[in-house]
Amino acid sequence: MNTYRRGWTLRRRVLALLTVVGVLLVGLAVAEAVVAAKNRAYTDALLTRTGPLRVQGQEMLNALLDQETGIRGYAVSGNRADLAPYEQGVQQERDVAATIADLSRDYPAIAGALRTAQQQAADWRQTVAEPVITTTERSGTAAGQALITAQARQQFDEIRASVGDLQAAILAERERGARDIERSGNMLVMLLIVAAVVVVLAGTLMLLSLERMVIRPLTGLAQQVREVAAGDYQHHIAGSGPPEFRRLADDVDVMRQKIAKDLAEVRAARENIEWVNSQLQKQAEELTRSNRDLEQFAYVASHDLQEPLRKVASFCQLLQRRYAGQLDERADQYIAFAVDGAQRMQRLINDLLAFSRIGRLTTGFVDVDLNKVMGDVASQTEPGRQYADAELTWGELPVIRGEEPLLTNLLVNLVSNSVKFRRPDVAPKVRVSARLVGDEWEITCQDNGIGIEAEFADKIFVIFQRLHAKDAYPGTGIGLAIVKKIVEYHGGRVWVDTDQAEGTAIRFTLPARPEDVEAAKAAAEADAAATDGDTDAPVDGESPAATADDATPEPVGETADEADPVARPTPVGRQPDGTQHEDPPGGPPGHGTTGGTKERVG
Repeated sequence: MNTYRRGWTLRRRVLALLTVVGVLLVGLAVAEAVVAAKNRAYTDALLTRTGPLRVQGQEMLNALLDQETGIRGYAVSGNRADLAPYEQGVQQERDVAATIADLSRDYPAIAGALRTAQQQAADWRQTVAEPVITTTERSGTAAGQALITAQARQQFDEIRASVGDLQAAILAERERGARDIERSGNMLVMLLIVAAVVVVLAGTLMLLSLERMVIRPLTGLAQQVREVAAGDYQHHIAGSGPPEFRRLADDVDVMRQKIAKDLAEVRAARENIEWVNSQLQKQAEELTRSNRDLEQFAYVASHDLQEPLRKVASFCQLLQRRYAGQLDERADQYIAFAVDGAQRMQRLINDLLAFSRIGRLTTGFVDVDLNKVMGDVASQTEPGRQYADAELTWGELPVIRGEEPLLTNLLVNLVSNSVKFRRPDVAPKVRVSARLVGDEWEITCQDNGIGIEAEFADKIFVIFQRLHAKDAYPGTGIGLAIVKKIVEYHGGRVWVDTDQAEGTAIRFTLPARPEDVEAAKAAAEADAAATDGDTDAPVDGESPAATADDATPEPVGETADEADPVARPTPVGRQPDGTQHEDPPGGPPGHGTTGGTKERVG
């Protein structure tokens, strides 16, 4: 910071230069104004004083000549009328003298010459003119002419010479005034030239200063910045010139250092990412190899392992049937354990194969009608439902994109679980329903079974996780893990609704088709418009609030009995084909039922 304080800043330098130039220009302007005022004064004096003085000097001479002519004429003729030029000349002389005296207040030489001429004219009139007039009147023209002598003529010549001196003085003053005007004009031109020179020099100095203090430092700074931008991030940026530019260079260098540090961190992070990617690539290759090994294992498990397992189970069953009761009770128990173990191993291997095949053996996504799928589910779960006297119902289900075998397996597992985990002495009721939430279908499988505690809601979807002993509820503990994998394979999610007061509600989502989403939006807008119309014009005797409540649309995909999913559906329902008909109490023969099981489509 101390370095910045040493030396003038660019602003200070520019202000100093402009101040000096301004002071010079102002001084020159003041001098030019003074000179111009003097020039104007000289010009006014020349035009209004010395010029008229020259004219008045000539008028003075003419007045004196008129006086001399009048005296001569009167002396010759003796006629009083011939004295008129004399009298007029005297009066004109007085007027002209007064004018010259007024105009020559600032010219002493002219005033002195005027006084001399006036004194000589007065003496001439007293010694010559007045005696000639008096003598002529008394003694006649001859006596008057006798007084006009050579001496009188010489005296008048002296007057004429004095008037000439007056005119010479006037001419001298006029020439001096013209010289003053010329001198002041030259001075004014010189001052203008000096002002122009000052402006040119100031402009030149400004350009040189900008070149030295601005352009060169900025060019050097830009060159260094380009070097850094070209990749030389370790290049130190040094500034030059005024303190502002040095400070700017330091700021840019600080930015360069930060960028260099960030780039070093990015480079290190990129190297780390590349290393992680290489490790991930190795792990992916290892995973691919492991998947191949697992596929080989699945093949072995499905062919090589099941064959000896079937033999063990078959021969154990033969032993059980042939030698049952022939050995002691403990031998029968051991044989029963062997048969049960072999059968459970077969089920476990089959479930593992089914779990591993999800997503690997794909037939491609197609439009799947879940109403048709539920018919297949009802058929596959019929033996278990007949045994438990279970009732299976479902509402109108959507058409989605997916694999029909996997979706069938999904719903079979859910329905089978609902039937399996039932309460003693309570007939199981299973309800499957769907509703559109945003751009997803939310499908619910709800029952009136034993329920699931909230703390175990996530644990049940983990493979081989069981909440009960296998003696209480048989199974391998893989059914809900298969459900979760199938749902996630179709782009959805599955969870347990822990807010149920009774039974279990397992919900999962599946992406809805765009046309279904658009149709639902259009239906919602139409219902909203109908609701607004009904609210604006209520029926007589019905309040607007009641009309609005009656016009509230039901959720898409739900039926009126969704409030009680395990309740028995109403006899009249909308079938998957969109038609309505009334079923008899026992259900329509051969439609939506399998034998005598309690299955209904609501």
